[in-house]
Amino acid sequence: MATPLVPIDESVAFRAVRIAVLTVSDTRGLAEDRSGDTLVARIEAAGHEVAERTILRDDADLIVTQLERWIVDPAIDCVITTGGTGVTGRDVTPEALERVATKMIPGFGELFRYLSFDKIGTSTIQSRATACVARSTYIFALPGSTGAVKDGWDGILASQLDIRHKPCNFVELMPRLTEA
Repeated sequence: MATPLVPIDESVAFRAVRIAVLTVSDTRGLAEDRSGDTLVARIEAAGHEVAERTILRDDADLIVTQLERWIVDPAIDCVITTGGTGVTGRDVTPEALERVATKMIPGFGELFRYLSFDKIGTSTIQSRATACVARSTYIFALPGSTGAVKDGWDGILASQLDIRHKPCNFVELMPRLTEA
């Protein structure tokens, strides 16, 4: 399944998004965080800014506390997490997102699994990749493998976090996320 080519409107000026990166892992430190490194490299190559980066263990309360800090920070537009999206007892990233979410974005996980299926087959069903809006901040939760980070960024986020992507994208909606 090839990712469809989508038009980029070159008449629109690129807008860098300020992105916080959170790796969720009980075993990795910064030196071993290949999925985080992969994500940071892709974010920066696309012209966006990595506003902050941290690693936390699989603990929903710790994750929620970090997410809440970033959600209220006007210097952060978006959070991308990697890790903790599986089905084992320690995998709690989706539950943490649900605790801070204003609105869930179910299509993100659906599309991620669709793209991932082409590479890992039915094993994609074990991924609970998910996304939400938390007040005015987007949060995207990707699995912890470098392949999953590449699939999520290259197949979804690179275009949806580019204001020039047409017919629509997440960036152009940012000013309207807190509408009542």
